[in-house]
Amino acid sequence: MDQRLYFVLGDLALNILAGALIGWLIWLITPAAWNMWPAMLLGMFLGMLFAAILFIPAGIFFGAMEVMMPLMLTGMVSGMVIAMRAGMLSGGGALFEGAVCGLACIVAVWVLNNSLRGTQPAAGQEYRND
Repeated sequence: MDQRLYFVLGDLALNILAGALIGWLIWLITPAAWNMWPAMLLGMFLGMLFAAILFIPAGIFFGAMEVMMPLMLTGMVSGMVIAMRAGMLSGGGALFEGAVCGLACIVAVWVLNNSLRGTQPAAGQEYRND
């Protein structure tokens, strides 16, 4: 994942907005009377489908590979969480919880990516192992 400010802020904003939008769309689609398990499966599938649609324009501006993983995870998590709670939420609540899911997913991806990559030199500097 790119460490430049444009890409960091772009990833953050994209995942928060995508989580909110996907959460709201799932809230509109999911019937409130459904059992949680089928609603969760439907929300997961539709959330990833909506994320795949959002991925196409976002990949142009922020890089295809850097956007795909966090956005698909955001779509899946936001879809599942909102679909299971659809009967208990309002439209604004679905927007807010979807945004929180998006924020949690991008933070998790950044933390895991940095722990897997280890210490990296700053841009324009060589790595020295003294």
